[in-house]
Amino acid sequence: RTTPAGGFWQWVNQSFNAIVNYTNRSGDAPITPRQLGTAYVSATGGAVVTALGLKSLTKHLPAIIGRYVPFAAVAAANCINIPLMRQRELKAGIPITDENGNRLGESTAAAQKAIFQVVVSRIGMAAPAMAIPPVIMNALEKRAFLKRYPYLNAPLQVGLVGLCLVFATPLCCALFPQKSSMQVSRLEPDIQARIREAAPQLHTVYFNKGL
Repeated sequence: RTTPAGGFWQWVNQSFNAIVNYTNRSGDAPITPRQLGTAYVSATGGAVVTALGLKSLTKHLPAIIGRYVPFAAVAAANCINIPLMRQRELKAGIPITDENGNRLGESTAAAQKAIFQVVVSRIGMAAPAMAIPPVIMNALEKRAFLKRYPYLNAPLQVGLVGLCLVFATPLCCALFPQKSSMQVSRLEPDIQARIREAAPQLHTVYFNKGL
């Protein structure tokens, strides 16, 4: 509940998220250790500062609103952590292919769409686990049961979050297909010209969005 404790656990959480985001990225553009270190520091630092800033804004708000601060922090942190850990894709692009898997080049427009889809699915994944338990716990804490057995508070919260994640994780992973697509007309002009010259009949390209 203290600011140092909040900052430490946000850093631990965002470090874990940074690893997940990097290992589940799309594309095969090489990244140097220095670039990776810069991405990690900027991703975790930005996410932690955002989370702590949101917490400080809600000190005088009702308790039920304060319970939703972690969700707001997670949503904001995903919007920071994922693009920064995958910033190499935004600069170098990710491979795009035709329906048969033949590589056509690299596109930053496809990378932007891929990262947007991942951010949306991650926020959706966290929403039930961080929106439903606060309402239930707020109601339970007003009753005599939890006042009589306060040690059940943490196990109940963990159990509710786990139950939500069991359903939300596969559901939100399936929001967008792993092999996503986009129209050739939405790509960068130079990629469009190259594709139309080599395969004028091609209107849709495909790419791996990552997770």
